[in-house]
Amino acid sequence: MANLTRNWSSNYYIYMANYIAINVLVTVGLNILVGYTGQISLGHAGFFAIGAFTTVLLISKLSFPFLIALVGGGILSALFGFILGLPALRLEGPYLAIATLGFGMAITQLIGRWGFFGGRMGMQAPPLKLLGLYSVSSDRGLYFIIITITFLLTLAARNLLKTKVGRAFIAIRDSDIAAQTLGVNLTYYKTLAFAISAFYTGIAGGLMAFMLGFINPSSFNFILSIYFLAFVIVGGVGTIFGSIMGGAVMTWLILTLDKIQDIPYLGKLLMTVSENWMSVTGIHNVSSIFLGLIIVLIVVFEPLGLYGFWIRTKIYWKTWPF
Repeated sequence: MANLTRNWSSNYYIYMANYIAINVLVTVGLNILVGYTGQISLGHAGFFAIGAFTTVLLISKLSFPFLIALVGGGILSALFGFILGLPALRLEGPYLAIATLGFGMAITQLIGRWGFFGGRMGMQAPPLKLLGLYSVSSDRGLYFIIITITFLLTLAARNLLKTKVGRAFIAIRDSDIAAQTLGVNLTYYKTLAFAISAFYTGIAGGLMAFMLGFINPSSFNFILSIYFLAFVIVGGVGTIFGSIMGGAVMTWLILTLDKIQDIPYLGKLLMTVSENWMSVTGIHNVSSIFLGLIIVLIVVFEPLGLYGFWIRTKIYWKTWPF
């Protein structure tokens, strides 16, 4: 994840809300692929990068309006998702995971190599103008754009999964052989799932570019793909509400743990531990340990994720006190 440092102020919480909404959007898209279709991907950081760099380039080089450039980044990501979905016709499980991992790593290496994309130094996001008229220069202004897009695309995903397409995805997840026997076109629906998931991630990448104001290839690394997958698993595989919970809670934890050094005494103690016991020092590495432990505890004690915990809590209170 990008190393994000902001002051604890009202603007910071708006920034946090933006970051949460973007990660929720990624998690919803990835859950369509992982939770509903049963495919695995460790390369979504690549789609995230494609969306971010494409959106910035379309605006800065070709003067595209923001919304059109954003959709363009999503469509290009979807095209790469469709191409990446082709190996899914023959690969499953760890083999597909390795294929997607290779894709994600290749994308960031290629982007970092070409000067057209800013090379290793990255690119500055241009000033954002909505509909070519209204300048958006603050996190507060960007908040309404990000929240609106995330809400609409999450609602679209929820409705999509109730259609024939969603039922086909679930059939493939449960048994692709049985689904094919029932007349489900595996080639079409598997590649479609990858394309839709990549589209969501590309849109999120474009939004992230303007939220950060600067994009660097090194930010879109393998660890970012792992985080995305962790959001899905922690929230709950195969549920839109779980995607929202996973993306929101995990993002909040990441940002909060990155500020753990501000806690009196504890921050200094953890820095001492980092300097004396870790090969790579820094509070960010300490917070990663805490985050990893939290993920392990959730997976071990609540395999259905936060959504499963929410359902059990609802059932308990409905039957309480009996």
